[in-house]
Amino acid sequence: MSIVLWMTVALLAAAILVGLFRIATAPDPASRAVVGDLVFFSAIGVIVLVGLFKQSAAAVDAALIASVLGILATVALARILTRGRR
Repeated sequence: MSIVLWMTVALLAAAILVGLFRIATAPDPASRAVVGDLVFFSAIGVIVLVGLFKQSAAAVDAALIASVLGILATVALARILTRGRR
């Protein structure tokens, strides 16, 4: 079981690194926002996996709160990029 968890952490870390590279090379702000969400939610996945390793309920709670804040930030950024248009 732990091998699968470590492989998952490695894949999420790879996604974060590739995402950070893409943020640096993205052509427009919308692309950066989408890739930023990928990086953010991959980091939340890493937090959840660390919580599973440590058997910590606090890590899961932190991941849940961060997820809600991430969704709100995504909606706010989408509103900013579209200048309030629907």
